[in-house]
Amino acid sequence: MKRWGRVGGLAVGLALCGLCSGAAAEPAGNGAGVAHLFSEKWIDGTRSDEPKVQVQALDRDTFVIRQSVLTNFEAPFLYLLFGKDKVLLLDSGAGGLQIRPEIDAIISNWLAAHGRTSIPLVVAHTHAHGDHIAGDEEFKARPDTTVVGLRPEEVAAFFGIARWPDTIGHYDLGARALQIIPTPGHQSAHIMVYDPRLRLLLSGDALYPGRLYVPVNFLADKRASVARLRKFVDAHPVDAVLGAHIEMTAQPGRDYPQAAAQHPNERHLELPATSVAELNEGLQAALDVPGKAQVHDDFIIFPVPPRKN
Repeated sequence: MKRWGRVGGLAVGLALCGLCSGAAAEPAGNGAGVAHLFSEKWIDGTRSDEPKVQVQALDRDTFVIRQSVLTNFEAPFLYLLFGKDKVLLLDSGAGGLQIRPEIDAIISNWLAAHGRTSIPLVVAHTHAHGDHIAGDEEFKARPDTTVVGLRPEEVAAFFGIARWPDTIGHYDLGARALQIIPTPGHQSAHIMVYDPRLRLLLSGDALYPGRLYVPVNFLADKRASVARLRKFVDAHPVDAVLGAHIEMTAQPGRDYPQAAAQHPNERHLELPATSVAELNEGLQAALDVPGKAQVHDDFIIFPVPPRKN
């Protein structure tokens, strides 16, 4: 459903829920048809003593990390995916804290649980905006660690994307093969990551419950990316879309003010696979007026002035 208008420490939850225990579907108006994947309520800035990050496990090899809005108003989500041979960190946070100790703690616990002493780490990014790469410097001198470059050609080379942005990359962590989907439009090097093991689409800033900023000079790229994405989703099972932020309240179509310091009554992170088709349809409208928002129940398409990247 859409409307038109203008828009005004380490805590770890290890309960294996959602994908592992058959969570209930979300009621209509707040992501109809998608299961709850997380057993705990995400930190939302409403408590002054909340930890700097919160970690919830989807299974023993998949961890979702949220940075507290009290450290940075963007409050991004990071994803840590383990395979037999490598572990992938998708995004490194927005700054305002040291993120490497939190990631190292998860890796150390995983290694101990698996009777191992080391595993190579790859730090990659959904895209190159500052709130997703601020922690990169902490990892550049880390042993046995690769930090993927930020330009489209660097991303394409690392993930084996033959023709950016028209072909899919494949990256195997070791008995866990991921598919890397180029999705420029929000930013020129944007990607999504599809995990067939958990049937999850990690969608960065291209699709999440919040304001989907689209520079008007990148609108054609965004439309083409989402059209390709819809074909991909139609051909692959997707149980949930997990993005990089939550900016929507639990009230359909209502977001928080820009840079809000608290997110009371926050919408769930999970979006249904049908949100890709909804976004694709919404992008067909005229969106060439910066600031004139297209409001949907679970996200807002928000054109912004031209950007260089």
